[in-house]
Amino acid sequence: MLDFRVRSTAKQPTDNFSGRRKFLVVFMMGCMLVLTGRAIDLQVLNKQFLKAQGDMRQVDEVSVSAYRGMIKDRNGDPLGISTPVESIWINPRELKFAKEDQLRVMENLLSLPAGKVTEWIKEDSRRQFLYIARRVNPQLGDQVKELKLGGVYFEREFKRFYPTGGVSAHIVGFTNVDDIGQAGMESGYENLLKGNSGSKRVIRDGQRRIIADIENIKEPVSGKNLELSIDQRIQYLAYRELQLAVTANKAKSGALVVLDAKNGEILAAVNQPSFNPNTRNNLKESLYRNRAVTDIFEPGSTVKPFVVAAALDGGYVSPNATFATQGTYQIGRNTVKDVHNYGTLDLTHVLKKSSNVAVSMMALKMPPKYFWGVYHKLGFGVSAGSGFPGEASGTMRDYKKWSDFDRAIMSFGYGLSSSALQLARAYTALADDGILHSVSLLKREEDDDAVRVFSAKTAKSVRKMMETVLMKDGTAYEARVDGYTAAGKTGTVKKAGSRGYTEKSYFAVFAGMAPASDPRLIVVVMIDEPSAGQYYGGLVSAPVFSKVMAGALRVLEVAPDQEETMPVLLTQKSR
Repeated sequence: MLDFRVRSTAKQPTDNFSGRRKFLVVFMMGCMLVLTGRAIDLQVLNKQFLKAQGDMRQVDEVSVSAYRGMIKDRNGDPLGISTPVESIWINPRELKFAKEDQLRVMENLLSLPAGKVTEWIKEDSRRQFLYIARRVNPQLGDQVKELKLGGVYFEREFKRFYPTGGVSAHIVGFTNVDDIGQAGMESGYENLLKGNSGSKRVIRDGQRRIIADIENIKEPVSGKNLELSIDQRIQYLAYRELQLAVTANKAKSGALVVLDAKNGEILAAVNQPSFNPNTRNNLKESLYRNRAVTDIFEPGSTVKPFVVAAALDGGYVSPNATFATQGTYQIGRNTVKDVHNYGTLDLTHVLKKSSNVAVSMMALKMPPKYFWGVYHKLGFGVSAGSGFPGEASGTMRDYKKWSDFDRAIMSFGYGLSSSALQLARAYTALADDGILHSVSLLKREEDDDAVRVFSAKTAKSVRKMMETVLMKDGTAYEARVDGYTAAGKTGTVKKAGSRGYTEKSYFAVFAGMAPASDPRLIVVVMIDEPSAGQYYGGLVSAPVFSKVMAGALRVLEVAPDQEETMPVLLTQKSR
């Protein structure tokens, strides 16, 4: 019998877990245990190592600004000083989420045009750094901080401040927004003043903000202080009087220098017009140029005392020499003229009356090489060496190219040029008994570079003649100094134009010293193009000399050498 029962081919489960499934479960559980163990190791057992590694990825090195050295006058009063301020920068990528009204408030605080920050954000949306204000005062910085704008950051810097403003601006100069000297002594002594920046390591967060300091890598080295020869008391006095004179005479500009006659220190050097280095905006070079040191002019009759001294010292004229002037002097096809016919003049009256004819006669008695050599020794055509940036050298032609007429006009200050500082320096040779001093803008006790130009006897003799210039019938009666004897010389110089010398534009100059018996100070005043009616050096510049010299001598406590004060009224026109 056949068995028709069919067997099922399907396998019957023999167990809930096969070997493969067991392996998979065990493997997964093992991996979980390994990961859990590693997490415990990193976050519990070795968490400091992990934190350190994370911090190292956020460490950055930043510069630390150095304090710029102070500029001081000879008495220690500050002329240029750095104060801590803050600069404000933004991260445009972060600031784009700020509210418009907050941005408007910040723009208003920083005096930015409305919408300017929004414009920057749109233009530089990919940038992460952009300055929006440099060196704002801390109070303003605190007001911006109170807005709590994300993406606005603050950086500590230093800003230069000038306590005396325009009074010493031309000497001290100024720095730019990066605290680098741009003019004056700030520029000339940049390497001394600037110091060296330091550096440090800091920790930044994910948004590049500094959240902690780690260590100082290099300490910043502050710049060195600079002590000038300037006496701020005299500087202010000179500034005030020059400003008044330039305004009253409707002049184009003016310059004034005060020198110590004993060692060549520059006690004051002022200019008009001036500027305020604390609030300069779109400043033109003509305003911050130190005219007293960098600008040149023909010195005119202020050089006549040097001609007399040279002629005496060289033995080309005797102390008792006289000159028949007759008002004119023919030299070839050229004529030298005096304002008046002074007749016969001795040496004293040559200076007292300021005779062009007489000094021309003297100049022609001296060999060109000798005459040129005296001027050269006095510093004409050579930089005065004060160390001021852009200092002028002036001009003086080679004596080999001089004609007789060239010698004549150079004897009364035409055909050569100098700065006010150069002229003041030359006068030290008369003030200090024949010794010419170098000049310095830095405080010093002695002048190691002094040289003798004239004999002491000649210098004293010429100085005595120059005292008569300030007498009633001299050319500079208004230059007299109440309580002190004084000596000096006027200069009224025609300005050169495109077609030769003009008849309407002048330099009004006065150079002098006091006390005449033993000079302590030299003052040179130059006023360019006075146009209020008077243009003579004796009427325009001499009164400035008088006021500045009188005040400066009292500031320095120099004893008066006259028992009675001189009268104040002007009785004769001066030239």
